[in-house]
Amino acid sequence: MANEKYKITVTKDHLVFCSGHFISYENSKCERIHGHNYRAKIEIEGKLDENHYVFDFIALKHRTKEITDLLDHRMMLAKNNKVIEVREEGTRVCVKYKEKEWVFPAEDCVILPISNTTAEQLALYIGKTLLESLKKQHNYTPDILRVEVEESFGQSATCELQG
Repeated sequence: MANEKYKITVTKDHLVFCSGHFISYENSKCERIHGHNYRAKIEIEGKLDENHYVFDFIALKHRTKEITDLLDHRMMLAKNNKVIEVREEGTRVCVKYKEKEWVFPAEDCVILPISNTTAEQLALYIGKTLLESLKKQHNYTPDILRVEVEESFGQSATCELQG
């Protein structure tokens, strides 16, 4: 019997999100607010099921789109950043870095349980959220889930999670 491995990939024009962000770097610096037209690519490795596929492409696209839609047209803020403070105050979100302060309407923000809004951390967030959705909605855990987040043409980061 052959040692077979299977992998499926989805990356579509609708798996994109246009979002604002800024990151801290070099332990004490903070870049200016800017945005990207991000694109997500998902790969799943696993065994074939009784239908002879790894996982349903349509369901995978839907689950991923649900996640990217939550990020689209939002200011992405990292809840666990060590140098950027994020506070929710009613209908607004207050953000502080040293002497700089920003106030955003809460409905325009998404506060993420990550340390920084880098492409790497966004890939991790999407991957963990997608794994949870696949388990909950489809009772499915892939052997390997890879999420690539492209923040601009030719510039991306990938996170690999093992089920």
